[in-house]
Amino acid sequence: MRAPLQDIEYVEDLGLITTRPSIRISNRIYQEIIPRELTLGIQIGIANQEQAWYVTPERRLDMQKLLAAFQQFYRENSDIWEDAFLYKESAPQLIMQAFLQRIVNGGGRINREYGIGRRRTDLLIEWPIDEEQGMHGPLQRVVIELKLRRGALKAVMARGLEQTADYARRLGADESHLVLFDRDPKRSWDKKIWRREERFGGTPVTVWGA
Repeated sequence: MRAPLQDIEYVEDLGLITTRPSIRISNRIYQEIIPRELTLGIQIGIANQEQAWYVTPERRLDMQKLLAAFQQFYRENSDIWEDAFLYKESAPQLIMQAFLQRIVNGGGRINREYGIGRRRTDLLIEWPIDEEQGMHGPLQRVVIELKLRRGALKAVMARGLEQTADYARRLGADESHLVLFDRDPKRSWDKKIWRREERFGGTPVTVWGA
């Protein structure tokens, strides 16, 4: 769904976005504030999810467990939560960010980069391994790319793997994940939910269907 021109002009006048060379949130402060405001209601409403469930004895985030839990949460709740958003195409990525924020909040931080117009969002989770040193000590860095599936899975995955691996290399991430959201109402959830271990240019990437 495309935003009405007057809506784009309005938020541009407010300084929230820039439109050249392409639409993007204008600065890193707004990149953090805007999705937090959009997803706060969902984050508060997520029940039966606790940070401690996903922290290993070595004080690292268990991303395999966390993302598998998100798959099930999204399967059970996406229809309900998507009704909260005016622009339905953004709903899957916002729901994912709300879920992650619920778990990471108060322990680590999430940095966001938006590929507006390219149907993708790049997330970097930074999680402190040493509780005493916090964010000033050693960090677990996890890259997650969120992407809407459009067209053949093979082609979408190929582009997503390249983008995810490039992002992971740039940031020196410890692990990387690609989440593909399938919006086809004709496809069953059993076919939408899956996980694969892939590689691109030597970089391992776990791919998740949702």
